[in-house]
Amino acid sequence: MPYAVDSAAKEANPALHRSTSSGAVGRLPWLPYTLIALLLVLLYYRVGVKLVYDWSTIPDYSHGFLVPLFAAFLIWDKRKVLLATPVRQSWLGVPLIVFSTAVLILGVYGVELFTSRMSFIFMMIGLIWTFFGWAMVRALRFPLLVLVLAIPFPAIIFNQITFPLQLLASRIASDILPLLGVPTLHEGNIIELPVMKLEVAEACSGIRSLMSLFTLAVFYGYFLERTTRRRIILALASIPIAVTANVARIVGTGLCVQYWDPDKALGFFHEFSGWVMFVVSLACLYLVHRAMRLISPVKAQTT
Repeated sequence: MPYAVDSAAKEANPALHRSTSSGAVGRLPWLPYTLIALLLVLLYYRVGVKLVYDWSTIPDYSHGFLVPLFAAFLIWDKRKVLLATPVRQSWLGVPLIVFSTAVLILGVYGVELFTSRMSFIFMMIGLIWTFFGWAMVRALRFPLLVLVLAIPFPAIIFNQITFPLQLLASRIASDILPLLGVPTLHEGNIIELPVMKLEVAEACSGIRSLMSLFTLAVFYGYFLERTTRRRIILALASIPIAVTANVARIVGTGLCVQYWDPDKALGFFHEFSGWVMFVVSLACLYLVHRAMRLISPVKAQTT
């Protein structure tokens, strides 16, 4: 009989039944997401703290502080698209979650920071795929890829990039300096001037400005361009711009060593020129963008 009374009450007052049910349902779905978020904090707390420490101590990755903020803005900017994306939960994301956990364990116990940090991105893809579906992963693919820019390369890859950049910058600078009246003798990453030897060290390879300029080019392209092709061109254009700016910095240092004061050239001028050339690189990136607009104007959208 109590069951009959309850059924009759629900039929008599369906609004009360809907409000009670919606209230319970509205509170419960957030509980698993909250527990998963807490579990992620526990799993990646040490990894995240070390990553922030590297951002603050490694100049090549100081731009890492901006990347999560930019990714969060991307998600907020796509909020209408995300709300319109259908949610279809899938078990296909579970294997990726298991794989991410294994990569995290291998990274932590194998003392490989890069793999443990990349496992977080894999984990996020797996969780989004499981709880929201592959369509949501596709909608969030750009913010997820942007997070890779904040992860420092492993040493073995980093060295494979910096050393060729050192050799390239020193060779081009040693070819330009004689044209400006400074005889040189080039050997590896050493440029021997009449006054002294100029070493193109790892810090002078240009990798720092290259990473920062590439990241800013991605930001710049997203805000000021709407086509993927133009954004890719801007990002790729940052690479030769950064290399050229670094060569110009080395040439300027060589000229100052030869015609001014070696101590000042390797001290104040060397540090100050880094900031100046980075600003010049940003201006060159802007000029590339303007040239793209002049060569291929953006077609006005008709309504």
